[in-house]
Amino acid sequence: MSDKQSKSFQFPKWLNTIRPQLALGALIGPVYLVVLIYYAWSPQTTMVGYQPPQPVEYSHALHAGELGIDCLYCHYTVTEGAHAAIPPTEVCMNCHASIHTESPKLLKVRESYATGLPIPWVRVHDLPAFVQFDHSAHVTRGVGCESCHGRVDKMEVVWQDEKLSMGWCLECHRNPEVNLRPPEFATAMGWAPNEDPEVFGARFAAENNLNPREDCSTCHY
Repeated sequence: MSDKQSKSFQFPKWLNTIRPQLALGALIGPVYLVVLIYYAWSPQTTMVGYQPPQPVEYSHALHAGELGIDCLYCHYTVTEGAHAAIPPTEVCMNCHASIHTESPKLLKVRESYATGLPIPWVRVHDLPAFVQFDHSAHVTRGVGCESCHGRVDKMEVVWQDEKLSMGWCLECHRNPEVNLRPPEFATAMGWAPNEDPEVFGARFAAENNLNPREDCSTCHY
């Protein structure tokens, strides 16, 4: 190779001035990537464990667990609509008009009932506005409440039990078998088939022609 050709392949001199920055970038880049991936999947980002205090000390462990009140008594829209209803105060007063009527823990419930103003419950499972999740489409096809919400019947204060990320949802759409059950048991906490869950789920999916979609318009429409 001639001297002239050799010179044409030389790096420009201004690169010498940024060599320290390039070396620093080569060191920091992989670390930044690892931190970015970790943060993207961390509980702080996915909100796993999010457990905001509520205006009324309502114990799901007592009501849904010890007393065995069905999820549908309060969240009565999940079999017919996209959203899970937050129960109006009247639902609470169906019982508490005659039970623990003077309890200080129920003061805000009584005030809400008297004034007609709703109790300002804090939403726990809050998906982005661009995600459309239809409760009825899942519950009526045999996806149990606990598959997404965990064992609510054991929670004093409800927390977010699962990531609810797009990848998490897609994993279930691709392999729904372990989350399937007869729809009449959708709200039964701790329900399990009398055989291997995947075997039962595969048969149930085939018998009911369940083929969850994976295209974008399923949830983003």
